[in-house]
Amino acid sequence: MTWWTILRICLEERLVYRGDFALGTLMRFLPIVTQIFLWGTIFETISGKIAGYSYHDFIAYYLLTMVARAFSSMPGLASGIATEIRDGSVKKYLIQPIDMIGFLLLNRLAHKLVYYGVAIGPFALVFFLCRDFFPSLPSAETMIAFAISLVMAFFLGFFLETAIGLIGFWFLEVSSLLFIYMLFNFFFSGHMFPLDILPYPWNHVCEALPLQYLAYFPAAVWLGKIEGETLITALWIESAWVLFFIIVCRIAFNRGVKRYSGFGG
Repeated sequence: MTWWTILRICLEERLVYRGDFALGTLMRFLPIVTQIFLWGTIFETISGKIAGYSYHDFIAYYLLTMVARAFSSMPGLASGIATEIRDGSVKKYLIQPIDMIGFLLLNRLAHKLVYYGVAIGPFALVFFLCRDFFPSLPSAETMIAFAISLVMAFFLGFFLETAIGLIGFWFLEVSSLLFIYMLFNFFFSGHMFPLDILPYPWNHVCEALPLQYLAYFPAAVWLGKIEGETLITALWIESAWVLFFIIVCRIAFNRGVKRYSGFGG
């Protein structure tokens, strides 16, 4: 009942003041126009495919990564946790019967539910206008795998950034670490380009990192780049990464609380 009440309040709060989600989402798709012209010029020059990707595949890939990033991105989460630790606000979780990580998770879940509830219109409009870039709809199994990958991308993005924020128990300023993480995240998540076009050994380096599941993996699943047993194995690996960062967060929070000190009124 406690957690349901928290989620309900978070949902109501966002429904009141986040009417800008729809317009913001539509504006976020504007850079895809540049990508369409850029890759159109490149493919006219080479007259072929790049690592198995056609011109239409590239545009579809970028649109799908935007969907995946909307699930996995957690703006302000890590920095907010570090700020609460630094200014002492974290003590409210220590003196009240509310788990900090659970509360933040419900807060982000409410954020995503409201975001997609409001922004579904702009998403539908953009994908309708760009429908010619997509092949025929994938099989039902592929669509289910795609949905599962998006849900796990949300949890992976949340717990990964929470783990970075909890470093604030040891280092009061984590902005530099967060900047480095965001830089690597943008590249190794596949947000810039499909990771499987990288040459050896960089393609294997990206495959070994959890960041690929934040953008590249869901898009590759929808486009049929990952299928069969490889797809099943990848989903299990993604779930293992989610479990790993859940454990990391719990250990970091429990040990951080033990060394935390609060002073003043």
